[in-house]
Amino acid sequence: MKNLSVVTGANGHLGNNLVRVLLANGEAVVAGTRRGNRDQALAGLGCRIARLDLGEPNSLERGFAGAQTVYLVGAVFKHWARDPEKEIYDANMAATRHALDAAAKCGVERIVYVSSLAATDRLRQPITEAGWNHDASNIYFRSKNDSEQLAWRLATRHGLEMVSVLPAAMLGEHCYRPTPTMELLQIVLEGKLDVDPGFWFNFIDVRDVAEGCWLAGKQGRAGERYLLANEACTSVQELAATARRLFPDRKIPIPRVPPKILVWVVASVAELWSSLSGTPPKLQRNFLNAFSVQEQCDITKAQRELGFNPRPPLATIERTLRHLVAGQSTPGGAAVRIA
Repeated sequence: MKNLSVVTGANGHLGNNLVRVLLANGEAVVAGTRRGNRDQALAGLGCRIARLDLGEPNSLERGFAGAQTVYLVGAVFKHWARDPEKEIYDANMAATRHALDAAAKCGVERIVYVSSLAATDRLRQPITEAGWNHDASNIYFRSKNDSEQLAWRLATRHGLEMVSVLPAAMLGEHCYRPTPTMELLQIVLEGKLDVDPGFWFNFIDVRDVAEGCWLAGKQGRAGERYLLANEACTSVQELAATARRLFPDRKIPIPRVPPKILVWVVASVAELWSSLSGTPPKLQRNFLNAFSVQEQCDITKAQRELGFNPRPPLATIERTLRHLVAGQSTPGGAAVRIA
């Protein structure tokens, strides 16, 4: 009998790419979605669809039955909400608790927990798997940091075999619900990014992360964490310059970098207006801490133990930009055409 793998959040950007990798490697896959329907992200794939709502433990117990490996991919990925504690932090903590408890009840053999680069000690360079994020100002970062720690406590309590993976900012195809990372590239392509606060991002191809998850499930050492990232970051300036080079007919500006104090004032005003209007701010002050450092990552552990070999970030950026402009609607295409 084939190894049965269950993927939560299977219709998300990483989730459906992981389903494709698992199927390509001959595994039987249950793709879990909140509504249990085969939407565009999973169309044409030879997997079974199950309703797996991370907020409903009973649905998880039904979906995890008979699984050898469960990939916990589903999570809230946003940096702002009307009630951030409830909608982001509490939601991700509850999802982790429900999933680990259900896995224990179902006798799941291995858990691959998808955490984030945000759950690392980013004060020490280069970043490694050791340590945790000490900056609690970004609610999403805090939720990923604390929910992974909760997962480790529950895995120990239940005697579950678990590994965790720590992906960077994912780009690439099969993104049918634009993530904050993919939306950044869309904004650049639309020529709407004329100001750069001096941000840097560690971009990684979602296909490499999906393969890294599968490798972690197959040969990752129980109790270990693995960084799935590139070694160096890419600046917003480089991102815009790449888009201009690829598409010279588009009016894509190279964003200017204003003084830090001005950026801080603009972010403060944006947050104030957001609190009054109930709409997401275009810039948050906590971003100035989170994305203004040119970080380095030490990925030798994932390379050595998993065989992780990520594509160069520039190649991933170019492929993603071309893909977004093409605006394909077939499987493998972008969810939104860039006009």
